[in-house]
Amino acid sequence: MSGGLLVAGTTSDAGKSVVTAGICRWLARQGVKVAPFKAQNMSLNSFVTREGAEIGRAQAMQAQACRIEPTALMNPVLLKPGGEQSSQVVLLGKPVGEMSARGYHSGRQERLLGTVLDCLAELRGMYDAVICEGAGSPAEINLRRTDIVNMGVARGARLPVLVVGDIDRGGVFASFFGTVALLSPEDQELVAGFLVNKFRGDVSLLEPGLDMLRGLTGRRTYGVLPFRHGLGIDEEDGLRVSLRGAVRESAVAPPVGEDVLRVAVCAVPLMSNFTDVDALAAEPGVVVRFVDRPEEVADADLVVVPGTRGTVRALDWLRERGLAGALRRRAAEGRPILGVCGGFQLLGEHIEDDVESRRGHVDGLGLLPVRVRFAREKTLTRPAGEALGERVEGYEIHHGIAEVTGGEAFLDGCRDGQTWGTHWHGSLESDGFRRAFLREVAAAAGRRFVPAPGTSFAALREEQLDRLGDLIEQHADTDALWRLIESGPPRGLPFVPPGAPGTPGTPGTPA
Repeated sequence: MSGGLLVAGTTSDAGKSVVTAGICRWLARQGVKVAPFKAQNMSLNSFVTREGAEIGRAQAMQAQACRIEPTALMNPVLLKPGGEQSSQVVLLGKPVGEMSARGYHSGRQERLLGTVLDCLAELRGMYDAVICEGAGSPAEINLRRTDIVNMGVARGARLPVLVVGDIDRGGVFASFFGTVALLSPEDQELVAGFLVNKFRGDVSLLEPGLDMLRGLTGRRTYGVLPFRHGLGIDEEDGLRVSLRGAVRESAVAPPVGEDVLRVAVCAVPLMSNFTDVDALAAEPGVVVRFVDRPEEVADADLVVVPGTRGTVRALDWLRERGLAGALRRRAAEGRPILGVCGGFQLLGEHIEDDVESRRGHVDGLGLLPVRVRFAREKTLTRPAGEALGERVEGYEIHHGIAEVTGGEAFLDGCRDGQTWGTHWHGSLESDGFRRAFLREVAAAAGRRFVPAPGTSFAALREEQLDRLGDLIEQHADTDALWRLIESGPPRGLPFVPPGAPGTPGTPGTPA
């Protein structure tokens, strides 16, 4: 059996995904055969593996950090929210149905633990090390009984646990202590220590607190990672994206031409795979923002209507906010619009949906000669082809089947004037195609924008992953980290009271 580690967090967004990717890249650079794993992921950003399985994009990016191909084993359970109360359950890369949160936690989740542990065991038989990512916090005491992603996995596979805390939010010491103190003695035995994330300032000022934390918990801190801009890998949850935020905080080179190109992304409900626009944001001179007002659509050089898990709901939202009218005016004026997946579907003439919204016949925006029918089987493919004279690769994740009745061919969809639509996610990561598309957009928008000739999106991704690896290598105790991965949790870790509610022998628990 290989070595392993579970990267947990004090909260959601503590930095588990980036720390996991950083550890994976550091190990890969040391010649270690390493793989990522996340038992259960709740995300609207997903990816299709070469065998046609759907997994979270974060795990696909972590696999890239490991320099290996992603597989369904790396994310056996994917939950795709369809609203506040229900999600589509994707098991081993294939959808198996919709389920309410109550229904999932009432028994289905527990029954999946065996599948999860089997997948992890298979990965550990194939690799020298498997770096697992938790979800939320391991101290969600209301969910511990059904947990299959944090301490449930750690207990089932006897994995040491490293708890990550975001010190930029404040309260990191209380969060570290409280996380351990709310776990049962059996769970606490596996929590080896802590990793501080996003620290600003002089580490020497933090050290007294780390010493006190060790005295209180008997657990060491394995590193203090400094705050760095622009290190986020593909986000897990499109529901939390800021409507006013830039896609990337890192500085980009100035435009090659005289003008910038302004891209507005409609922040539709249940937005999925908004990472499609990352390749645009990586281009020098392209400014990407998420918008929700008609005037912001009118002001842009290109409007992107992204994927969504609720095509009909997104259509209603566009109409309610006046964005549908703004898109129609753009199309009539010959100003560029790109619809991707669900965004492509709602640009069509009409939708027959008895699967996702169950609304039956719904009129689309009528901007493309396309009719969409939702099928119960999900399309999961990795297509490749040619468009605008350039080679393109992408991936498809959709229930909607599009019947194109006119316009010019464009990937699997069509274009009508300057309105473009396709089911292909990731097409803009193909450098030659992206540059050709942006030249068309700039000409239609009357902008003196010139795509940078040397931008390689794949190379930028690799640089980003190397930066994550550098963070671990330079700011974590890698010798101690490797011993943890190789040998498991240290022996004799002390119990931190009070422990989980209901734990025998702890205060407030009947004997």
